Amino acid sequence: MKTKETQRIWVKDIKENDLIEGAFLVKSKVTGQTRQGSPFLTLTLADKTGKVDAKVWENVEGISSLFKEGDIVEITGQVNTYRNQMQIQIQQLKRNESALDPAVFLETTPKDTSQMLSELKDLAARIKNRHLRALVDSFLADHGFISQFKKAPAAKVFHHSYLGGLLEHTLSVTQLAVMAAEHYPDLDGDLLLTGAILHDIGKIDELSFERTIDYSDQGRLLGHIVLGVMMLEKKVNPIKDFPPELAMRLKHLILSHHGEFDFGSPKRPKFLEAFALHLIDDLDAKINGLGRLLKEDRKEGSWTSFNSLFQRYLYKGNSSADTIGKQEVKEEPGEQGQRHLFDVDY
Repeated sequence: MKTKETQRIWVKDIKENDLIEGAFLVKSKVTGQTRQGSPFLTLTLADKTGKVDAKVWENVEGISSLFKEGDIVEITGQVNTYRNQMQIQIQQLKRNESALDPAVFLETTPKDTSQMLSELKDLAARIKNRHLRALVDSFLADHGFISQFKKAPAAKVFHHSYLGGLLEHTLSVTQLAVMAAEHYPDLDGDLLLTGAILHDIGKIDELSFERTIDYSDQGRLLGHIVLGVMMLEKKVNPIKDFPPELAMRLKHLILSHHGEFDFGSPKRPKFLEAFALHLIDDLDAKINGLGRLLKEDRKEGSWTSFNSLFQRYLYKGNSSADTIGKQEVKEEPGEQGQRHLFDVDY
């Protein structure tokens, strides 16, 4: 088959047989060995539109010494498919020394962050409890906090794992919290709304996101749940006569919003609003993460590759009714006793 003309291309537009030239972010870099003992490199390259696997087979040691994870590299390579996934066979590579805009290489929320922040403030204005309103307003008026909050991702891997993802996720959880409080009158709407806005605030310190999304030292040592409680205490303390019982409930909302110990939650939910917040947060995370996973899967046919996170194949559907039922699907491993494999950042 004839090779296409050399072109600079976004990851989302990469097709088999393309000859690629351009700059990409190195999201991961792993050295391996063939059965014959020869070294090779497996890379994950990315720009703001997605990520793609790549291999280096020749001059591996020399090329590997030129760059590290988080660097931007200039590559030339040929695209082929391996096990139904696109892969770039790198022919030339060098580290890019230019001051390039990180926004070109890190995926960004498709939504307008200023508009989302405005919507979040409108929802916060519904809080009637004066102590909770003062607390939320103190965060929303903190320019340093808001600057980071608008840029931060919500996770490293699974859901809303792109710039602006934390604000997008927080707004969505807050909108769902409003609907839940209207539907279930036994819920304290002010408490649930406040918990929805503040549940993930610790992620602005848990994650670093200047060149690539990764955990900060604080993130690895403490985690966003502990960091969030610490941030909450700093804002609560200056508020005159803030009820201790209310402060305790807010801390529990943050501490329990992952729901289970296995999911990184120091505490499990122990009152109605805590259960509601956990379930809403879980719903929003899974819908976003699964939706992106299904859209980004490049395997041909109606089914994704086997997904280790969910321990199953996922159905993408098929636009042709004639082919429904004709896709070969392998048996899934037994799910009994399988643990969830979510990152604790989810």
